[in-house]
Amino acid sequence: MAKSAARSTSIGKSVTSKSVGKEISKKPATGRPASRAALTVSRPELLVDGSDAQFRRLVHSLFGFLVRHQTLREGHAAVIGLAGIEYTTLISIRHLSAQGDVHVRAVADHLHLSGAFVTTVTNKLETKGLITKTSHTGDRRRISLVVTPHGAELLERLAPTQAQVNDVQFGCLGTREFHQLLDMVQRLVDSSDRAIALQRYLADTNVKQLSPEAQSIAVAKRGKPRKG
Repeated sequence: MAKSAARSTSIGKSVTSKSVGKEISKKPATGRPASRAALTVSRPELLVDGSDAQFRRLVHSLFGFLVRHQTLREGHAAVIGLAGIEYTTLISIRHLSAQGDVHVRAVADHLHLSGAFVTTVTNKLETKGLITKTSHTGDRRRISLVVTPHGAELLERLAPTQAQVNDVQFGCLGTREFHQLLDMVQRLVDSSDRAIALQRYLADTNVKQLSPEAQSIAVAKRGKPRKG
């Protein structure tokens, strides 16, 4: 009888504990309910049923693509012993030379970078013997960039591997999609420049509305502008 009573007591405690656990789990969460996140875009063309979820998906997918493309670029560069931006600048000079004389501004426009940044990179390439710089015959301030035989040899060595990797990365695109993407990306680069200008204007405007101490903190947090 004692064992039976003890067993009943044990079972009773177990059932009671489970019941209490269920009751606790059913209790509503305390605090105010989470409000809907503010929209990060307002244009009707970019909203689906009034939601910016698909827009956020696009932005985050673009980020994912760019991170992976950066990884591939660094991999190409490593094969020929260069940093990613050095490789990109070198191959850009090589391809732009097919259209005529290549100078810093042409490379900067092609890569959407600042002239000062491209000058720094080309100085490194010149030091490594991969390009030469010569003054333009009509304007000595204008420097022509030419890939050396050694630089060309490195790019030729990389090309077979580069082609295979690029074919896989962009293999999901058909001819029409490729040209559509090319056009859309160019337009996004242009609109992004306008967005950056707006962001800086709004940041400056907001800072001016703050107290002197708050202005100093805001400026410090913004930090120095990135090169390129």
